[in-house]
Amino acid sequence: MAQNRRDFLKKVTAGTALVSVGGVASGMSARSYSRIIGANDRLQVAIAGLGRRLGAFTEPVSLKSSNVELVYLCDVMKSQREKAAARFAKLVDNKPKLENDIRKVLADPKVDVLINATPDHWHAPGTWMALQAGKHVYVEKPCSHNPREGELLVEFQKKYGKVVQMGNQQRSAPESIEIITEIHNGIIGTPYKAVAFYANTRGEVPVPKKALVPEGLDWELFQGPAPRQEYMHDTWDYNWHWYGWTYGTAETGNNATHELDIARWALQVVYPEQVEVEAAKRHFPDDGWTMYDTMDATFRFGGDKIIKWDGKSRNGHKTYGSDRGTIIYGSNGSVYVDRGGYKLYDRSGKLIRERRGGGQEAGTALGGGGDMSTIHVVNFFETIRGKETLKSPIDEGAISQMLTHYANIASRIGKGFEVDSVTGRIFDRDAMKLWSRDYEPGWEPKL
Repeated sequence: MAQNRRDFLKKVTAGTALVSVGGVASGMSARSYSRIIGANDRLQVAIAGLGRRLGAFTEPVSLKSSNVELVYLCDVMKSQREKAAARFAKLVDNKPKLENDIRKVLADPKVDVLINATPDHWHAPGTWMALQAGKHVYVEKPCSHNPREGELLVEFQKKYGKVVQMGNQQRSAPESIEIITEIHNGIIGTPYKAVAFYANTRGEVPVPKKALVPEGLDWELFQGPAPRQEYMHDTWDYNWHWYGWTYGTAETGNNATHELDIARWALQVVYPEQVEVEAAKRHFPDDGWTMYDTMDATFRFGGDKIIKWDGKSRNGHKTYGSDRGTIIYGSNGSVYVDRGGYKLYDRSGKLIRERRGGGQEAGTALGGGGDMSTIHVVNFFETIRGKETLKSPIDEGAISQMLTHYANIASRIGKGFEVDSVTGRIFDRDAMKLWSRDYEPGWEPKL
């Protein structure tokens, strides 16, 4: 009988976990601790970005078996810092320092680890700043705001040699690891196509208007590496996702990262050869949402393999029977996999096997957290200690993230394009104009 995810988590927190072998995750156990974890193994952790994703880190940071000390809670909004402090006061013995400036956190030599859960435009800059300061980094998805930042993250990681895990936590789900390994071993024959999807019922958002900076918000630091602009109402609190490209990466960067990563993992492909996209804003035409809210994207790879993305931010119709997941088609069968488990079908469509993990990981709900995130963060901690292998190292995560950037760029220039399947660069001058971004003077990356 396959173990359920909660049993798996108990083993992880006892010092046992799945490890990766030859780049393909498998169900082998890491070696047990030979002694009780001591102070020399303790990691000093800072969390930057205390908004909706904070729940993903409360359990792995507060677990005694994680053997970490939370030394900083950092956010540009005072109320976020205070709420996070109150939350952790019930979970940890020490009292972490509250700080609004990530640069001060990174300047503290006591800090070993940065958990980077800031807005999208801060993910890559905050990570490379941490690497330069000698820290290991867990960086939430999207790991980059644009393609060049993904390249830079890999270069920075190689230069400084620290551990960098991307927060695409389904890479650590035992059920996903199990079925992807079986796909690689031929259980559905030759996998040739994956359909990744997401459906949500996001409503209207306010039309941005000039406003006073909210009390307690450091607007200068919120902008950080982004070019300066006036504060607009409601920008700082989540809706920056939909208010243009200065801070966000639209729904594709926000959520497609997860399912496209599973699709690419299952098909064992790297960069596509061709990208085609149809995207538009289909709902609430007069609200403040400036990005597309509906997208169909097609990525064609060598070996006649294909990945399709069906993203509906504001239409909750469950086209595939669920609000998010990935379907992998093979020559002898197919697999449906999501955050909760998988279903295996033969070529006739008959259900052969189903495994549900019974976990609590959020689907389309805001924020979230759950046992899958806990396993992923613990894997990061244990890799730093040399006891495990990363489930999503940044050089792997950055490739999956590139698919979201291709889709966004194609939507912005209104046409598809061809890609160099070796380097990942785009064969289109208009598209390459969006390969990087403009930075606020003084915030440019310096490798």
